Amino acid sequence: MFDNDPGQPRKARRGRPPATALQRAIGLLTRREHSRKELTRKLVSRGVDAAEVEAAVDKLTGAGWQDDRRFAESLVRSRVANGYGPLHIRAELGTHDLAPAIRECVMEEFDGDWAQIARDLVARRFERLEDARERERRASEYLIRRGFPGDVARAAVRFQPDD
Repeated sequence: MFDNDPGQPRKARRGRPPATALQRAIGLLTRREHSRKELTRKLVSRGVDAAEVEAAVDKLTGAGWQDDRRFAESLVRSRVANGYGPLHIRAELGTHDLAPAIRECVMEEFDGDWAQIARDLVARRFERLEDARERERRASEYLIRRGFPGDVARAAVRFQPDD
């Protein structure tokens, strides 16, 4: 009754023909931005023929539906909103096979202040710790794990707002 072979495309529902590679790609892109590599990987892993996927992704890129630069900008905004620093974001951008020029340009065009983002994270996550040394240690470790450079982390944990 349930034939869920991952290598086979889904059965058509209500007599409809199965979705084409182009239709499936558009479905993914309407939910969120995808890099070319990510879109290709998802479609191939869902049993779509690699040649069809390549043609569909080429067509969508040419029509402006898929754009690696737009994907990179979206990823940067998303990761910053989730409290990640520039080192983490650069590394993640590198996993998507984006052109180095796109990665660098997107990071340079980011208009946020990394030091202020780090200070906000420290204030929000570690405000309740009474012991200053413990607060500084834990906040520094946290910022480093989240991909902030050491100098930014040190400045953020030592920052004393004007009262």
